[in-house]
Amino acid sequence: MTSETIDAAASGSWRLGDLTVNRLGFGTMRLTGSGTFHRGTPSDRDRSRSLGVLRRARELGVNHIDTAAFYFSSLRSANELVNSALAPYPDDLVIVTKVGPGRDPSGEWLPAARPEQLRGQVEENLRQLGRDHLDVVNYRTHGRHSVAEHFGALAELREAGLVRHLGLSDVDPEQLAEARAIAPVVCVQNRYALGTRTTEDDDVLRICGELGIAFVPFFAIAGEGGARGVADTADSEVRAVARAHGATPAQIRLAWTLHRGPHVLAIPGTGDPDHLVENVAAGAIRLPDDELARLV
Repeated sequence: MTSETIDAAASGSWRLGDLTVNRLGFGTMRLTGSGTFHRGTPSDRDRSRSLGVLRRARELGVNHIDTAAFYFSSLRSANELVNSALAPYPDDLVIVTKVGPGRDPSGEWLPAARPEQLRGQVEENLRQLGRDHLDVVNYRTHGRHSVAEHFGALAELREAGLVRHLGLSDVDPEQLAEARAIAPVVCVQNRYALGTRTTEDDDVLRICGELGIAFVPFFAIAGEGGARGVADTADSEVRAVARAHGATPAQIRLAWTLHRGPHVLAIPGTGDPDHLVENVAAGAIRLPDDELARLV
């Protein structure tokens, strides 16, 4: 396939509340360094490369950027890269961030904020991104607990105009139902990938489809590799389908993800401009039923 000519619009579109995005978006987690949650120290050259990747994503029609204030290294943050590369922001660009986890100034991981701390996290995202409101904020849970207090705190910030829409990340069906009783949910961002999903994962995807909520998998390419990145472990079926389409196994994983439903979005991240082009091109791959049946 000819990746260079393919725009993100080829993946189709979906709505996050009143905001329309192409189903093939971009995740910023990998832009600030290497290793789990970026404990690496990228160089100035890496920064220039990251800015170039973000700008190239926009040129390729990407209008859904996923980020977070806790994506940062000792030198920079993903939010500030987004700000430097893309501000002033075009009207069609939707930036989705998340709160709940955090990092202290030394980089120490803080897995769960208290409800009263979420306003500070929202304000930090606003400051770094240079915005007066956030398009979408996902509450990232920490385990299977009640989300009522945390989601309620974010609902108050939505009422105050700091946040336009709310979403959830890493939730089960019960937590989704609990949040929806408090305020509208426009997206659910859960771990989900070919070969690694569970019955509960499929249930959340199905429920989101029934409710018109966007389902946004993370680690769709990396699978079991998670934050460490993709391992070259594609099975024979994935490789065979990839050969049939003149594509890479990673592209087939993304295409399979988008085939899980019209409400499913993809947010693959990369710091490599060539991989970015390949990821966007995956949105144009159409897998027939017989190939989908081979991919489980």
